Amino acid sequence: MKKTLLAAALLAGFAGVAQAETSVTLYGIIDTGIGYNKISGGPDAVNGSRFGMINGVQNGSRWGLRGSEDLGDGLRAVFQLESGFDSGNGKSAQNGRLFGRQATIGLASDSWGQLDFGRQTNIASKYFGSIDPFGAGFGQANIGAAFSAANTQRYDNMVMYQTPSFSGFQFGLGYSFNADDQNTAQTGFRTADNTRAITTGLRYVNGPLNIAFSYDQLNASNKLSTTQTDATPRMYALGGSYDFEVVKLALAYARTTDGWFAGQGLNSTTGNIGFNSNIFADGFKANSYMVGLSAPIGGASKLFGSWQMVDPSNGRLSGVDSADQTMQIFSLGYTYDLSKRTNLYAYGSYAKNYAFVEDIKSTAVGVGIRHRF
Repeated sequence: MKKTLLAAALLAGFAGVAQAETSVTLYGIIDTGIGYNKISGGPDAVNGSRFGMINGVQNGSRWGLRGSEDLGDGLRAVFQLESGFDSGNGKSAQNGRLFGRQATIGLASDSWGQLDFGRQTNIASKYFGSIDPFGAGFGQANIGAAFSAANTQRYDNMVMYQTPSFSGFQFGLGYSFNADDQNTAQTGFRTADNTRAITTGLRYVNGPLNIAFSYDQLNASNKLSTTQTDATPRMYALGGSYDFEVVKLALAYARTTDGWFAGQGLNSTTGNIGFNSNIFADGFKANSYMVGLSAPIGGASKLFGSWQMVDPSNGRLSGVDSADQTMQIFSLGYTYDLSKRTNLYAYGSYAKNYAFVEDIKSTAVGVGIRHRF
């Protein structure tokens, strides 16, 4: 009897040690609602309206696993697997990838930072999401509509290093050997046959102040046309926010050249809303601006809004007719917390010269519920 009790005690102790050294967490978000979207002034293929189910509006619906193992001397092995899905029909998002939102493994230390390998978001998306009043969500209202490299841009085959925070400063640098494995037109055996990506940035976060700078670049695959391979899309972005407690102010500016990173847009060739891949356009230039405000209302509500403008010049985006008009987007949103993990939301957004195409207007409104677990 004593031996049995001793064995049970030892097993319990070993289990406690294993639990302390290794941890795995299951988490997720389900975001679903009802929305209305109207496109007017465009080609017949897209000119019309739609009313129905929407999902992943405030945040993309997902489930994931993240874990770490203590390797000693402050070093940890870390991983994260995150799968996106459409909560309206249960299908996988990110073009059917099993872990399309993130699939990384790496090493981390509180002293020297974190090194990750695999599919993940770029630095601009990581740093500017906290500056955007819409938190890089809410469709065309989010900062990625005007700052395309910050539109939750994900790259396959990425190696990324991020420093720890030193007195509020943090630096990140990443390189992708092949930004999109599923784009066969830009994927091949040789290194230069793949579209490669560089992403880097610096941010300062201290109390109410949040400032970020980022730089993103795409190197075209040799399999593209000569006109496209002559283009090297780049985006420089600078932004910041300050929380005055009664209101939070956000400002951002970006300069984009030689193309447009994947994001919201109108493809008049296919009649679809949303560019499916990065666009290489030698000579294209654009200046992007964002002004945003957010304010708490009571203890459970928040009201937020933004104005965005993109002023393109000196060239057009290939595959999009007359894509040289100034685009403006006006957006307003509201959230109400039912609990720490569940909230309701509503938003409305109106865009003029959407996707830089003259006279195209896009109106989007929606209400929904988001639950985090």
